Amino acid sequence: MSLFWIVIRELAEIQAMATSKKVITRVEWEKKLNDVRVRKDDMNKLVMNFLVTEGYVEVAEKFRLESGTEPEIDLATITDRMAVKKAVQSGNVEDAIEKVNDLNPEILDTNPLLFFHLQQQRMIELIRNGKVEAALEFAQEELAPRGEENQSFLEELERTVALLAFEDVANCPVSELLDISQRLKTATEVNAAILTSQSHEKDPKLPSLLKMLIWVQNQLDKKASYPRINNISTAALEDSVV
Repeated sequence: MSLFWIVIRELAEIQAMATSKKVITRVEWEKKLNDVRVRKDDMNKLVMNFLVTEGYVEVAEKFRLESGTEPEIDLATITDRMAVKKAVQSGNVEDAIEKVNDLNPEILDTNPLLFFHLQQQRMIELIRNGKVEAALEFAQEELAPRGEENQSFLEELERTVALLAFEDVANCPVSELLDISQRLKTATEVNAAILTSQSHEKDPKLPSLLKMLIWVQNQLDKKASYPRINNISTAALEDSVV
C-alpha cells in the first residue's frame, strides 16, 4: 500500500505550505511511488490475512505453498468456521449452534448477545417455514426469559414476534427480518466471534486499508491536483482535471 503512505506524506507537506492548490504531475507522482519500498513479505501477509479471514481455505493453502507465507491460524479451522457460516446462511441455525459448541463451547457461553441472535434466527426460520405454533412456543421457552433479563433482547424479541401479527408479511414493518440479509448478518456475527476466539482479527486488513486510501485521497483532493486512483479494482492512476 505504498500509494497510501505517499498520499499521507504529500498531504502533510501541502498543509504546511500556502493555501493555493498544488499541481503534481504524473512524472513527479510516479517518482514518489517508485521511491517507496514495500516488502514483499508484508504484502504476502496482507493477502494471507484476507484469505484466512474470508475463509478461502483452498486458495490460502495454495498461496502458503507458493509464497511460503504461514497463516496465523491452522487452516483446518477455516473449514469448520465456514461450515458454521454456511449453516446459518442456509437457515440451519440449530446445526450451526452445535458446530460452534464443537469448535469452542466458550464462544456462546461468554457471548450472550450472539447466542440470543442465533436463537432469534431460529425463531425467524420457524416463522419463515410457517410453523407459527412452534415459533410461539420457542419464543416463550427460549427467548422470553432472556428478554426479562435484558431490555434490548426484549425489544428485539418484540420485533420478531411482530412478524406473526401480519398475514401478509410483506406489509409488516419488520419484514426485513425475513430477508436473506438477516441471515447474512447473523452469519457474519458468528464468523467474527469464532475468529476472535482464535485470537485473529474479525475483519480483514485489506478492505480497511483501501477505505483509508479513499479517505486520504479525498483529503488530498482539497489541496492538490494529482494522478489519483478512481477504480480500486484496477488501481490505475488517472490524471486529475485541473
